[in-house]
Amino acid sequence: MPLRLLLFDFDGLLCDTERAAHRSWDELYHQLVGHGLPDRVWAAMAGRSDGETVALADLSARLGRPVGEPTRAARLRRKRELCAAEPVRPGVTALLDAGRAAGLGLGVVSSSPWRWVEPHLRRLGLGHRFDWLVTGDDTPAHKPAPDLYRLALRRAGVPAADALAFEDSESGVRAAGAAGVYCVAVRNAVGGHADLHAADEVRASLLDVALASYLDRLAETGNR
Repeated sequence: MPLRLLLFDFDGLLCDTERAAHRSWDELYHQLVGHGLPDRVWAAMAGRSDGETVALADLSARLGRPVGEPTRAARLRRKRELCAAEPVRPGVTALLDAGRAAGLGLGVVSSSPWRWVEPHLRRLGLGHRFDWLVTGDDTPAHKPAPDLYRLALRRAGVPAADALAFEDSESGVRAAGAAGVYCVAVRNAVGGHADLHAADEVRASLLDVALASYLDRLAETGNR
């Protein structure tokens, strides 16, 4: 079937807000327990809407007490400050240009809420580039559940076999796969420990993605 739709995660993929989030947690771990954010904790929280809960549970266990609300609020402010300085990731603009030139639909599929994703897309000058924006506000279940991807496909009126997804986390890869969408995983600055083996392909950067090859291949073979 012909390729008709490109679907992009937001955090860590279009903009490396994951690097900012990781740094804010790493700083807090150093402050409270004297060492950085453990890789296993980050791997469990990356790409998930409940990531803060995962980290707070781990920190509370190490401290032997809950993390106070003022500390949590300060960490969130630090994350927002760092995220506001993050640019569009390399290769994003060129891939969006190529997709539009090929007549493909373009969508964002994120577990994060609309109030987080949409302002950042506008800040980055990307808001007008997408036809659909599906966020964690739209379905009760988030990645790794396939619900957000299934909703994006319904909104676009495109079957899974005609779509291509780009993700940077294990939960995102699993969500796309469960929805039947061919998934290209792209590592980000703090994703070295992410388990991306379930992706159909893994790339170091979106700069390594040649859209023309997918237009030809998926048209001939179908997604899976």
